[in-house]
Amino acid sequence: MKKNPSITTISGRYFLTDRIRDEVSFQSTPQSQGQPRPLVQKAFPAGSRIIPLPGRESWLIPPFDLEDAIAERQSHRHFTREPLTLAELAFLLWATQGVRKSLHPAAVQRTVPSAGCRHPFETYLAILHVEGLDSGLYRYLPLEHSLVHLREVDNLPAHLVAASRGQRFSGEAAVTFLWSVLPERTEWRYGEASYKVIALDAGHLCQNLYLACTAIKAGTCAIAAYNQTLADELLAVDGVEEFTIYIAPVGKVSAGR
Repeated sequence: MKKNPSITTISGRYFLTDRIRDEVSFQSTPQSQGQPRPLVQKAFPAGSRIIPLPGRESWLIPPFDLEDAIAERQSHRHFTREPLTLAELAFLLWATQGVRKSLHPAAVQRTVPSAGCRHPFETYLAILHVEGLDSGLYRYLPLEHSLVHLREVDNLPAHLVAASRGQRFSGEAAVTFLWSVLPERTEWRYGEASYKVIALDAGHLCQNLYLACTAIKAGTCAIAAYNQTLADELLAVDGVEEFTIYIAPVGKVSAGR
């Protein structure tokens, strides 16, 4: 006999539907009320250390067939000790959140799709083994295609493992991507209908990371099971207006692994 789903199950499944769109008053959203668009990139303090990244014209990433990248895509939890080059990191960042075209001072097209061109994510990097970079916490600045150094972190691998609920490979990677979300960017246009599309958008950018990793003989394994409090504390975000939404350790992989 089929059991009736619990209220919690029904509520969770409701999130996966698009019925909420019929309940939202789009005439009342901040966009419809004439409020300014949220910025597409967080500001950084004056005097911050900015590291320009190599651009497409100079990074010399070898061509890789898209069909092969799709066929070879898989999750990797075992990494070699080989560091990433700065050019390889630049390529991965461009592939996941790079800016293709500026449409408006507060709207840009990127290399991944996003509902309403809202792009609600910030990319933080816990860097352990990248040539030319000290270990520490950084944030990607897509408008400048640069990194801003945030701070050094004592025993960074241990913090990463704790934040990812004991998944050790997060502290053994060359770099761990930690994406935060600023829901206001999407809420500005979609109100309460924002949350499903934010989750879909996170999938778009992480899939690009998988494919880009394949092209440079690296690997990743997306982590959605993390300790929200510890991850937010690592990024120094408030957990309400900005919070961690996805984690992906990246490192070089051995052939056949």
